[in-house]
Amino acid sequence: MQAIRALIAEDENILAITLQKTLEKLWPELQILEIAENGVVAVNQALKLMPEVIFLDIKMPGKTGLEVAEELAEEWPADKAFPLIVFVTAYDEYAIQAFEHEACDYVLKPISDVRLAKTVQRLQSKLKEQNSSSSTSTSTSGSGELDTMIAQLRNIAPSMFANLYPASERLTMIRAAVGNQIRMIPVEDVLYFEATDKYINVVCADQASLIRMSLRELLPQLDPQIFWQIHRSYIINSRYLQFATRDETGKLTVQIKGSNQKLQVSRVYAHLFKQM
Repeated sequence: MQAIRALIAEDENILAITLQKTLEKLWPELQILEIAENGVVAVNQALKLMPEVIFLDIKMPGKTGLEVAEELAEEWPADKAFPLIVFVTAYDEYAIQAFEHEACDYVLKPISDVRLAKTVQRLQSKLKEQNSSSSTSTSTSGSGELDTMIAQLRNIAPSMFANLYPASERLTMIRAAVGNQIRMIPVEDVLYFEATDKYINVVCADQASLIRMSLRELLPQLDPQIFWQIHRSYIINSRYLQFATRDETGKLTVQIKGSNQKLQVSRVYAHLFKQM
């Protein structure tokens, strides 16, 4: 049986070391490959090292644990089994409801040896199932694990982001920079929002403007019936959705009225276009 390798993504050094030491005690055979100090490093290291298990802190600088999982779901090679994901979180109430008996597991801060031991047992059991499934190819089993995790991310992401970035009321007007001027944009006039580093590009039919915030901060302030997140980089105004196109590889793109830009749809949000 091949060695099981893990990546830890945690920006608080003491917590990361505590998790590493506890795992070494509970699961001596597990190889801790790296401790990533933020979400961006976590994505890069995961794609480089291809671990079988990843422990992701929910709230990290750069990218949250959910955003890391979503990006890995998009970028993971099709011929490699997708890793088992364990989220590390301080938010217990909905974490327990969201993660119990699902593809993704969770451990709470501060880390409990008893709870982590339960997670280790679950991971070992799932890994044994994967190894003993001789009739299932690596890519097939990895795809099944990935599809299950994607379905779970769809359920937990909205409530998780709403908890991290609560909004008291819906946005009706956006203050955006256009050169040296500040432009007031009615939110219903926005075609789509595009994440660009530390800014969001607010795209309207006549011009684009910048606001300094992240999509995860913006999303709870928008009406979910109108504004749909379709990718980690895009939120679209569904009222301007013209059509969705699926290519020969199964990837989806959407065309927005008033824009020549075709926007990619992430696998996490592909369910929004099932009937299209």
